Amino acid sequence: MNTPDRRISGGLIVAVIIVVLLIGGLIRWRLFRLPGEVYGAPRVPVTVASGLSPVSLGAFKNGFASVIDPALPAVVNISSTKVVKQQNNMPQFFNDPLFRQFFGDQFGPTNRGPQSEKETSLGSGVIVNPDGYILTNNHVVTGASDVEIFTQDRRKYKAKVIGTDPRTDVAVLKIEASGLPTLRLGDSSHLQVGDLVFAIGDPFGIGETATEGIVSATGRALGGAIEQYEDFIQTDAAINPGNSGGAMIDVHGDLVGINTAIISGGSGGNQGIGFAIPMNMAHNVMDQIVEHGKVIRGYLGVTIQGVNADMAKAFGLTEGGGALIGDVAPNSPAAKAGLQRGDIVLELNGQNVNGPDDLSVRVSQMAPGAVAHLQIVRNGQMKDVDVTLGEFPEKPEEAVGAQAGAGAVLQGLQVQNLTPELANQLGVKATEMGVVVTAVDPSSPGAVAGVQTGDLIEEVNHKAVHNVNEYQEAIRSSGNQSVLLLINRGGTTHYVIIQPQ
Repeated sequence: MNTPDRRISGGLIVAVIIVVLLIGGLIRWRLFRLPGEVYGAPRVPVTVASGLSPVSLGAFKNGFASVIDPALPAVVNISSTKVVKQQNNMPQFFNDPLFRQFFGDQFGPTNRGPQSEKETSLGSGVIVNPDGYILTNNHVVTGASDVEIFTQDRRKYKAKVIGTDPRTDVAVLKIEASGLPTLRLGDSSHLQVGDLVFAIGDPFGIGETATEGIVSATGRALGGAIEQYEDFIQTDAAINPGNSGGAMIDVHGDLVGINTAIISGGSGGNQGIGFAIPMNMAHNVMDQIVEHGKVIRGYLGVTIQGVNADMAKAFGLTEGGGALIGDVAPNSPAAKAGLQRGDIVLELNGQNVNGPDDLSVRVSQMAPGAVAHLQIVRNGQMKDVDVTLGEFPEKPEEAVGAQAGAGAVLQGLQVQNLTPELANQLGVKATEMGVVVTAVDPSSPGAVAGVQTGDLIEEVNHKAVHNVNEYQEAIRSSGNQSVLLLINRGGTTHYVIIQPQ
């Protein structure tokens, strides 16, 4: 009599189980299949690596072996040898005739010149092409007379340095081999803080090692570590000496960066702050080195600096941001387009300029002859300026485009009028006008901010000062308010903001 009821109850149980399984499958699909919502950057196919299948996120079991294992064979160890000259440090008293009368030449010749010795260093690299092209850091191979590559399967190759780019710390090597394992190149522009990444390399020469972390920041600059083209990915994945030139990959197994630097706090080891060159930048540099033998960059011809809140206020803006032009090179593309000192660049090609590093990197990646559409602020007014870029000069001394320093005060500074003799000593034109800083009180805010003896102050609050009297009048009229100076140092000008104590 109860059989129908039992059948109904059993049917309900089966239906409930099916519904639970469907909901569970839907949750699993949402967590692991929607690109960009949980895990790293989307995949972008690149011609240098083809025929590779993406890692299935559903393959994760106890960890990330399904991501890392396929990547390991494409990361190599690099051993570079360079010849260095060691000075003879034998104390001079060994040359004394009385000393040599008793001891002869048993201490060896004491008047020999510098001695050549071989110095070997270790680093890492990434195979990005089956025919033997390898990406690494410039500092891994710079000055090397001999470069050897050791693959995961214990093969050794002699490598040829195809080209290097010190400004981004990228180098391209080539070995005579084919059918090599490679990594697909990812799109580093899609990386976000919190994305999971892995660093692979050979730290301390102990052997191939993988570490795991997240993207801690993007767009980082280290203050000139690789000159002015800095756009680092910061990570807490352990990066140590020997990791330089190794791979940073995302959870899809795509190469999104080249490991390059650490902040070690003096210990020489990992402190949870490591940096990688974004793959988009490294890819652009690699392509140009392979095609042209060098990197050809767009050139604007300006010295730029950051705009903080105080600097923005001095220029009549409500907030900081953008890149302040501190100097314009004569006959440069910027000069020909009418850009001036004091202009603040807010946009490049319709996109916001986040700071001087951002502007420098983006201009450098444009081709000479391309038109840079700039939106600037001049004297509180918005203005659009089109600049036809030139080619970045080969010799660094010919180029203007580095970031200028910032920060200075008037208190604690001694000045005098500029004379032809002083102009010659300071490396500025005799026709320049201004007052020369002759002394800086070490305890003054000016010293802390970096004002130096020999700086030429040309303007105070946008007003030219031609002599000490005009300078002193400008100081008196400023009262206790913040003051903006235009300083000429070695022929290059930049702005500094002066804060009252």
